[in-house]
Amino acid sequence: MTKSKSIILIHGNFVNDLSWTKWKDHYEKKGYTVYTPANPGHEGNPADLRNRVHPDLVKTGFIDVVNNIVKLIDSLPEKPLIIGHSMAGMAAMKLLELGKASAAVSIDGAPPKNVFPPIQTLKSVLPAFGFFSGKKYFMGSREWYDKCFFNTLPLSERANAFASVAVPESFKVSRELVLNSFSNIDFKKPHQPILFIGGGSDAIFPPELTTTLARKYKDSGSRVDLKIFPGKSHFICGENGWESVADYILDWYENL
Repeated sequence: MTKSKSIILIHGNFVNDLSWTKWKDHYEKKGYTVYTPANPGHEGNPADLRNRVHPDLVKTGFIDVVNNIVKLIDSLPEKPLIIGHSMAGMAAMKLLELGKASAAVSIDGAPPKNVFPPIQTLKSVLPAFGFFSGKKYFMGSREWYDKCFFNTLPLSERANAFASVAVPESFKVSRELVLNSFSNIDFKKPHQPILFIGGGSDAIFPPELTTTLARKYKDSGSRVDLKIFPGKSHFICGENGWESVADYILDWYENL
């Protein structure tokens, strides 16, 4: 296959595009053109966003996230390698289904509407749906991030991790993932290669879910690969050792 030299890194829920800063630099040094778009309503410095929520945040749903990336892709000279984390792992799956990617990677990815998540996932993310909340958006507490995101980080590093990446999140993104038919995936449809990466200690989307997603794909002529990194949390793209994950992905892509 012809390898695109363009990479799009899509951030998931509860963080924004600045979470990809090190990855962008890492891949650009290897000769790629790297795009790290903020999902709508997520533009800005995390500390500022925690103090004053972006006015477009509560309007943003999963469909908006995908359409925002489609618009970017349609402006590029070639279909990119798409890498998405968490909610954006599901966005990568959707963009692959839509024929927008040369290849896709789902890192600790959310399941589509037509795959039921494990109980552990439901317990972790239920507050992010806001079904029983009087608030207009979700802002995870330090305790929530420590338990769900930063569970493998040394205690001394967790406060700084929260300060660096934590942002408010739209209820609408999570709700559209589980309630809107747009968020189904046709697992029988032929597709470009996709790699699923899971963190062995992920407290939101455990490795069993990542494995299930990879095995759902049914087209025998389409490539699906799976790699679980033991001991990695949902913060797999930010915790120490992220370079080994980034390099594994690029090695996979360049050897397709």
